[in-house]
Amino acid sequence: MTQEQKKFCFCTLALGQRYRDITKELAKDLETNAPGISLVIYTEKPDDFSSYKNVMAFKHHQQGIQHCYNDKRFLCQKAISLFPVAIYIDADTRILESLPKDIEWKPGITGRHKNLVEHVSKYRASSLPILKKLAEKLNISDELFNHSSWIGEALFIIVRDNGKEIEFLETWGKISKYAELRGMHAGEGSLMGLAAAKVGWVINSEAWQKISGVTQHWDASRSKPKATSWDKLQKRMGYHYRLNKTRIMALRDFEFYYR
Repeated sequence: MTQEQKKFCFCTLALGQRYRDITKELAKDLETNAPGISLVIYTEKPDDFSSYKNVMAFKHHQQGIQHCYNDKRFLCQKAISLFPVAIYIDADTRILESLPKDIEWKPGITGRHKNLVEHVSKYRASSLPILKKLAEKLNISDELFNHSSWIGEALFIIVRDNGKEIEFLETWGKISKYAELRGMHAGEGSLMGLAAAKVGWVINSEAWQKISGVTQHWDASRSKPKATSWDKLQKRMGYHYRLNKTRIMALRDFEFYYR
């Protein structure tokens, strides 16, 4: 492995057979267009990827109460512990061309971003009171909250920054539990933005633009197969298990989660 190959990795969640199959296509794209670059995966069945030399697969079961969106933080924490730069990419993304050679990795987080308040007000207004309350709990001023960013969730980059990346991921985890316990089960880009504001990161976009230019996100969620009765039962059981588990764990910090 060259020094450049040791510098960064891609990482993704592959939960469920469908997404494991999709991720295998992503691994093939990466081998073709970025040979030698690792793909770090969190999945229920790591052995499914044993034949892929460019894959580092680790066992993971969904932790998010309803969806696995905020589970990205566990994956990113693993990836950033292994490589100085972790590029999160949704599994349902194709890498169409070779990666640019002149990418500058700036410490912190890089990605597509917009003003958080404007974005949430337009697309997910019901989440705004939860986000405002979280900003108060994180001691983020009204001015900083109003200028904080929503970050695109499908492709973003975390670069080590003297430990701030750990604080960022831990903050994201803490506030994601609060949000999910209050019914905010999506919109992790807003939570990422609050966590970034808390650690003092300004969102960059240059490296994201270069990588985004050679990828295509096709959004597999729009073509989901019809769930069976057994699938629905398992989903309900899993939801209630994770909900009750999160409620109990949140009691350890009663002041933050319940006041």
